[in-house]
Amino acid sequence: MPSITDANLANAIVKLVAADALPALMGNLVMGNLVNRDFEPTLAKAGDTVNVPVPPTLIANNLARGGAVVTQNPNLGNAQIVLNTHAEATFQIPDVTKVLAVPDLLKLYMEPAIVALAERVETDLLALANTFTANTPLGAAATPLTEQVVDDAETALFNAKVPASAQKYLVVDASGYSALRQNPRFSEYSRAGEAGLKAIIEGSIGRLKDFYVFRSQFVRKSGSPLTTFNLAFAKNAIGLAVRRLPQPLPGTGAVAEYAELGNFGVRVVMSYQPDTLSQQFTVDCLYGCAILRNNHGVQVRS
Repeated sequence: MPSITDANLANAIVKLVAADALPALMGNLVMGNLVNRDFEPTLAKAGDTVNVPVPPTLIANNLARGGAVVTQNPNLGNAQIVLNTHAEATFQIPDVTKVLAVPDLLKLYMEPAIVALAERVETDLLALANTFTANTPLGAAATPLTEQVVDDAETALFNAKVPASAQKYLVVDASGYSALRQNPRFSEYSRAGEAGLKAIIEGSIGRLKDFYVFRSQFVRKSGSPLTTFNLAFAKNAIGLAVRRLPQPLPGTGAVAEYAELGNFGVRVVMSYQPDTLSQQFTVDCLYGCAILRNNHGVQVRS
């Protein structure tokens, strides 16, 4: 049995913190859980580019009797995602042994850091909403969302040949969600059955016009009059690429551990701060996001 040393104790502490970090992060993501996530446990640095292949389009030809097949030379599409965001949240713990002995205290320290990372990822993903230009934007600024607008969004994605099997999402702000939730056709048991009962009691819309509806506090708003850029999209409309950050240099007094789950990964670094006589923890990740298929998303303005 290996003996307990300062080195393996430090590694154990970081592993414990890392084990709590990622599940909490995933639970705070909305957009981050809906888009196409591309993760590889390969080291990268800020500014690197990730190439995401996009399937080509082929045409079905009629093969006449005695005829020959028509050879097609499709070009594999390529979407580039630049790893341009190194997001971090750092906090210090004066007495790390006390925190490890009381798990609730560790959670108290970890949650704000995790929420900060999740908010940064959500903000960056939703900032892409007003760059979807292949489909004509729907709705109007400073105007509540209606059933007709949601119906038009689903029709736009259908006409853009989004596969029927692909899940479609509608992410709106609080006002948009409230407007949809109060539509009597969707919020009354007599008209919408169990779904209407959930909208009234639980406040959850669930599925509407073939969209899974979510609300986010980070839906982009800008312009005058103030325009809210809600987004209707399929999973492959947006890509989120995440890559590993390197380990700290040996002998620098820092210990790092990776937490990776569900095509997402973060690094947890523990180091000693002599100025404050405390242990410093940094939870960070390197990522980039970009549009993969412009025609698989449509702006839904309100």
